Amino acid sequence: MNTFLSAFHAFPRGETIMGFGHFLSQSDAVGKTLLGLLVLMSVASWALILIKGLSQFVRGRRSEKFLDFFWNARSLDEVDAEIRTHGAQDPFGHLAAHAIQAQAHHARYGAAKLQEAGTGQEFVTRTIKKVLDEETTRLENGLTLLATVGATAPFVGLFGTVWGVYHALLAIGMSGAGTLDKVAGPVGEALIMTGIGLAVAIPAVVAYNAFNRGNRVLNARLDAFAFELLTFLSTGSTLADSGRDRGGDGTAVRPLRPAAA
Repeated sequence: MNTFLSAFHAFPRGETIMGFGHFLSQSDAVGKTLLGLLVLMSVASWALILIKGLSQFVRGRRSEKFLDFFWNARSLDEVDAEIRTHGAQDPFGHLAAHAIQAQAHHARYGAAKLQEAGTGQEFVTRTIKKVLDEETTRLENGLTLLATVGATAPFVGLFGTVWGVYHALLAIGMSGAGTLDKVAGPVGEALIMTGIGLAVAIPAVVAYNAFNRGNRVLNARLDAFAFELLTFLSTGSTLADSGRDRGGDGTAVRPLRPAAA
């Protein structure tokens, strides 16, 4: 208590206590605009982080559930019926649904249109590539915003610091008080903008790297699943298991039967 009172009485009566509030009250329109821009960037990045984080978690759970069902299904007819009943709620289900429908459509109607030209395998291959591109685009939604915030927020904060230091030095020069105690306060307040810029940028950069890695892992798993699915649709049999984890427990899975044309 005595220490607090001593620190309080160390400030002469009537002297302005420096801080962020004082800096904000002394800022002009440019400084307040830069601060508002940093606040908007922070709100947008955190909202995107929460939305994409929750979406990634739900997508992962649904993907594991579908893969477990798919590799233990008795036939592609069963998989197709499940997708038609409950819908494709994950990237793997979306890919499987389009591939199965493409094969059935080509077997029934043949190459009726230019986009359906070629053999059934070629048509299914193009369909799978199209779905993979769509899923990649969907996964990358919002990452540009995080990358932009992470790259520009420190410079916005630095510009605010430079602007604040410039006006602080002008005010000190006009007052004629150039002592260290008169300079340190305003300059220190201006450095707050740099700190705010870093506080906005760091979470955006960390989230961008985390989401980007998660997307690369998911895309790799989708590519592997697409290759297995195309092989089965083309030949009527899956690849040898070779100990790969398909159903989640590392055990061999039963080969699926082709869907009825």
